[in-house]
Amino acid sequence: MGRRIHFVVDPQGWCCLGLIIFVWLYNTIFIPKVILFPHYEEGHISVVAILCYYICSLFCIASLLRASVADPGKLPENPKIPITEREYWELCNKCNMMRPKRSHHCSRCGHCVRRMDHHCPWINNCVGEDNHWLFLQLCFYTQILSSYTLVLDFCHYYYFLPLKKQNGDVFVFRHELALLRISAFMGLIILGGISGLFYTQLMGIFTDTTSIEKMSNCCEDTSRPRKPWQQTFSEVFGTRWKILWFIPFRQRQPLRVPYHFANHV
Repeated sequence: MGRRIHFVVDPQGWCCLGLIIFVWLYNTIFIPKVILFPHYEEGHISVVAILCYYICSLFCIASLLRASVADPGKLPENPKIPITEREYWELCNKCNMMRPKRSHHCSRCGHCVRRMDHHCPWINNCVGEDNHWLFLQLCFYTQILSSYTLVLDFCHYYYFLPLKKQNGDVFVFRHELALLRISAFMGLIILGGISGLFYTQLMGIFTDTTSIEKMSNCCEDTSRPRKPWQQTFSEVFGTRWKILWFIPFRQRQPLRVPYHFANHV
């Protein structure tokens, strides 16, 4: 991933991103206060459960913020095209700029993006070649955090022992039932939506096809060489070290692959 900050001026995207941050902040504040810390103090759970929750929460917000401000692969105004690669570039009919094949013009952002998958209002950014890996991490950690939250909501009422030191005068305990119902509702909605999105993203990487290409039916199975799934995932994440596919605190470096093999459609 490039080091440039990419900021999209879109009020609708700001609202969607703000809503996601609100949901994350809500669960990060109230779930530990209502469930984790009280049950830890009474010896019902270990400190590992608290650490795991905060680690999942940290990875989730880190991938969200990085995916929203990362440059998705915006093309410069005057790109330098090597002579040997000119046949793999084409002219955009919207901005009249040369771009590599498999690029797409985003009408919301107003420029072309390399290997653009789609424009996501929930991160207020395009999902393209340079931030696709962060978007996948966001989907993955959002599913884990939502599932973990739903499990804690369930265990609080049906598995953990009742709390003995509960202070009824504290706000979070006076409105405990309402807070956890809101948490469970948001968890179910987000888990259902993200699971479907994550599945389609994985299938797109397995088949080396973007969402835009699927909708336009421009990619046939015989149009380019079939690559193994390890290669396609390595190209998206910028490394062949699979453990690094799960870490959002790093810089992505594009893999050196033959140009026609990576971009030919």
